Amino acid sequence: MKDQRIPFSRLQEVLSSILIQNQFFPDRAALSARLFAQSSLDGVPSHGLNRFLHYLSYIKKGLIQPNAVPERIGQFGSLERWNGRLGPGNINAHLAMKKAIQLAKKSGMGVVAMQNTNHWMRAGNYGWQAVDEACIGICFTNTKPNMPAYGGSEAKLGNNPLVIAIPRKNGSIVLDMAMSQFAYGKMAIFEKQGQNMPYDAGFDQRGDLTKSPKEIIENELAMPIGLWKGAGLSLMLDMLAAILSGGQATHEVGESGEEYGLSQVFVALEPSKLGLEEWMDTKAEQVIEDLKQSKTFDNNKKVRYPGEQTLRVRQENLELGVPVDVDIWNQIVKILE
Repeated sequence: MKDQRIPFSRLQEVLSSILIQNQFFPDRAALSARLFAQSSLDGVPSHGLNRFLHYLSYIKKGLIQPNAVPERIGQFGSLERWNGRLGPGNINAHLAMKKAIQLAKKSGMGVVAMQNTNHWMRAGNYGWQAVDEACIGICFTNTKPNMPAYGGSEAKLGNNPLVIAIPRKNGSIVLDMAMSQFAYGKMAIFEKQGQNMPYDAGFDQRGDLTKSPKEIIENELAMPIGLWKGAGLSLMLDMLAAILSGGQATHEVGESGEEYGLSQVFVALEPSKLGLEEWMDTKAEQVIEDLKQSKTFDNNKKVRYPGEQTLRVRQENLELGVPVDVDIWNQIVKILE
């Protein structure tokens, strides 16, 4: 796979223009394009530019409604329940976290549970959205069935990404993880390069562990993180998302054969409203300082906390241009010709 660098502004401009061609109102096109471009800018192309053509295919199928605006359908204290009305997943998710932050700014905590929405693309975007507003952010989603239960031979669970983000003056901590050892987008990159995964990533049809991304993707048998532990966590996240939002669970999403109509939860906590701001800053520094003193097997390397590299990669790509897969970029640009 060959990469070239594209200015961040150019990346946003091209994606936004294509979305306008596909019936998006200009402001919604600009937001969705920015979220896609931001993912690639931060070094996560698997859920940025690399997913854009798939996104377009769902729009053309009518599974994503470009200008559907989410609707609040219930409020219970600090929890709001919303219907995403099958709008674009990244726009819906951005709105949901924004609403959760607004609730947190008022009372210290806000929870938005959204049903009937679409794939939110890069989960970490919404964690960074929270810490940029000095809030702790937690969010998770269900997906279609694409991971087996521990000991199972078929996809029954979703890989159900989870984000936990904690603001910090010297670099926020943002954990963005799927429930599979490797996200499917990451495995797709290795498959395109003709490479195996660096570690066992899933199961073959005999139930043996394999590093072959092609075999794992074809059978949707990604390995849960921690095996039975990741499988259990995936199940619980699915149940929480479906119950709190009143939306579909993973097995119901899977009935259509497509991945839409998902359930998601967004939580924001405002430390200053909860009397935690000073204590949190001190404690976060102590934890990270202790972590960074860790001895390593390779003396030339140091351990990193989640999200540590993001700001460095972001700045580098702003200066030099965003790395893009040439084949994918050419396909996207050709749409405007």
